[in-house]
Amino acid sequence: MKVSIIIPVFNEAENIGKLVMYLTKFGNDSLMEIIVVDGGSKDDTLTNAKEAGALNIVAPQKGRAAQMNFGASMAKGDLLYFVHADTLPPETYIADIAAAITSGYDMGRYLSTYDSKNWLLKLNAVLSRLDTFGGMGGDQTLFITSQLFNQAGGFNGSMKIMEEFEFCARARKKGKYKIIKKPVLISARKYETNGWFTVQLANYTIVSMYQKGASQESMVTKYKEMLNYR
Repeated sequence: MKVSIIIPVFNEAENIGKLVMYLTKFGNDSLMEIIVVDGGSKDDTLTNAKEAGALNIVAPQKGRAAQMNFGASMAKGDLLYFVHADTLPPETYIADIAAAITSGYDMGRYLSTYDSKNWLLKLNAVLSRLDTFGGMGGDQTLFITSQLFNQAGGFNGSMKIMEEFEFCARARKKGKYKIIKKPVLISARKYETNGWFTVQLANYTIVSMYQKGASQESMVTKYKEMLNYR
């Protein structure tokens, strides 16, 4: 098994170098490449990623779904691992994913924990143990075989929000899904900026809009109205 890690970024100079070095340090012979897919950053994201040893590419279309698809199209590994720039997987991530694939799974995610002592975020971490629609976002990272990714048609490149939820629901109809019972470490920056209740209300609102068939434009607009986040 050869793993291609794909990291979609936009103005992540503060985090990307640390993440690439971490993933490289705890990778092994199965780690083929780390692909950082930029959406037009105005800071030193690409410079820091390159210095840390990543393969940098600039996506022709901005947006996490489009960027992840572009990275996947460049990947040489037979397994894709999508990681957000502000998330750290366990040090054992390569062995964990290999064990899941060997056991017959085609895709999956980790649990959550946060770089904060806020007790409400501890509740989020507990809830990530449940196999629910809300647990299929990208914060927990996503691994998937290249074969299943292609069979499922990749992410919907026209989506600007909810793209990972939509993709996982679709891909799970074709492959076996595993929740690895270890947590990734997620930045609490969104919660620290806006407050836990505001973020939860925004998430609930957007999920409700999505399930009712709201347009991408209306969901993006509403999310930006409710949260001060990037």
